[in-house]
Amino acid sequence: MDVVVALLALFFVLCVAAGVVLTVKATRAVKRGVERTVADTRRTVQETTLRARRAVQPGAAGDIAGLRLSLRNSIDATRRELEHAVQGDPGLRESIGLLDRLHEYARQVDGELRHLEREPDKSRIAERLPELRGRAERIAQSANSLRWAAQDRARHTAQDEDGLDALTTQIDLETGALRHWTPADGQETTAPGAASSEGPSEAAPGEKARPADGAGRSPKQPPALSSGGTPEGQDAFQALLSKIEKMRKPESA
Repeated sequence: MDVVVALLALFFVLCVAAGVVLTVKATRAVKRGVERTVADTRRTVQETTLRARRAVQPGAAGDIAGLRLSLRNSIDATRRELEHAVQGDPGLRESIGLLDRLHEYARQVDGELRHLEREPDKSRIAERLPELRGRAERIAQSANSLRWAAQDRARHTAQDEDGLDALTTQIDLETGALRHWTPADGQETTAPGAASSEGPSEAAPGEKARPADGAGRSPKQPPALSSGGTPEGQDAFQALLSKIEKMRKPESA
């Protein structure tokens, strides 16, 4: 009995522990989702504000807003490209590490540009802006180069795996084989001697066509009368011919 109670108590403790773990994981997931949503919303608001300042405010204020917006767009676009490409190419993980280091420099430049936006002294702005513009352009160019290199790598990898030339050649061979088909064994085919049974065959060059029995003879030459092949029949046949000749002579006279 004590063993059963101990097992039930242990099972209850395990259920409670599993429930606590699941609750903590769900809470963390919800927290990360909320933080991600808040960060995306804040980023959208900041980018919209920077676009409005770049379009509306002239002079140094518009230039600073344009630099910050260009820097953000370059870093964000490169991160999206690398995170998408690393799923099929693990070799790009090192590139993500380089982008993280580059992002730290971008944050520093963005912070200095943000402070410069609130600077009331225009001479100070004119002094600091060229140096910050050069750094921002270098960071943006490095991020763009990293993104373009990842795109070129993905394109070349897809071309090597696809083997379009080999596939096209194989399709051409298969197409030719399908066009030159042969009938199956169960299909009816014309026998070699079928033409001779349907009609008279043509004579070969240099040979005279042999007429069929009773065909091809001239109408003026009737077939010879058979006498039966006996001596009595031959004598009767000769006597008949003699009578016919005698009957023809008076008519001709």
